[in-house]
Amino acid sequence: MEGKPYSRRLQDLEDRFEQLDPLIPEGHEKEAISVLHGIVQELLRSLHRGGGAPSTDGPTLADIAELHRRAPPMEGESHSTPLSVGARAPDLSLQDGNGRLVSLHDFRGRPVILVFYPLDWSPSCSDQLSLYQAESGEFDKYAVQLLGVSVDSIYSHGAWAAVRGLTFPLLADFEPKGEVARRYQVWRPKEGFCERALYVVDKDGMIRYSYVSPKLDQVPDIYELYRVLDSLQAPVHGAPEVAGRK
Repeated sequence: MEGKPYSRRLQDLEDRFEQLDPLIPEGHEKEAISVLHGIVQELLRSLHRGGGAPSTDGPTLADIAELHRRAPPMEGESHSTPLSVGARAPDLSLQDGNGRLVSLHDFRGRPVILVFYPLDWSPSCSDQLSLYQAESGEFDKYAVQLLGVSVDSIYSHGAWAAVRGLTFPLLADFEPKGEVARRYQVWRPKEGFCERALYVVDKDGMIRYSYVSPKLDQVPDIYELYRVLDSLQAPVHGAPEVAGRK
């Protein structure tokens, strides 16, 4: 949607919702997505009334993008020990926010960062993924592919990526819920979502770094992540092993 007029981008979102609406199962999640749909409709009506930018008497896309700042904090200690460095990364195949099936093996030949995070729309998750989006130019220098993974549905991922401006895939570990998080040993069964965790998988599919944040609201140190990526570019016989940490 980049490069299109503001009103056209909103209409594209409206059209996409109309296509997906019959596929959304009844329940609280459909109700929440319908609320977001209603907000988009109100924005479109505002555009049509004024013929320009939305009026200031209702929520804007910027307002929606900032909703996470008023959301309840995500708190709690970690309970998981991640998979070990040197192990083969379990393959995964999940849908992204556009309903496209994305598999880990699709990226064989280049490094991948798997970003497990608890939930869309939550404060720390919004900050973390927005940081990675802002640093996308640096990640490009390493030819690394970022993949976000959470238990949210493809519809939540699509809406959240749109309002936050996220361009890397967000994968829905939705059904069976948390199956991939369990495979990577970062599932939190009591809460029904995953830990905040990072895995760096090298071009051959081997885990070179694994990390679980000690606290759910603690965003991992991005400079440590860069040090890991630097180590992947060292000569094979001279590259230091990167230890996984919790």
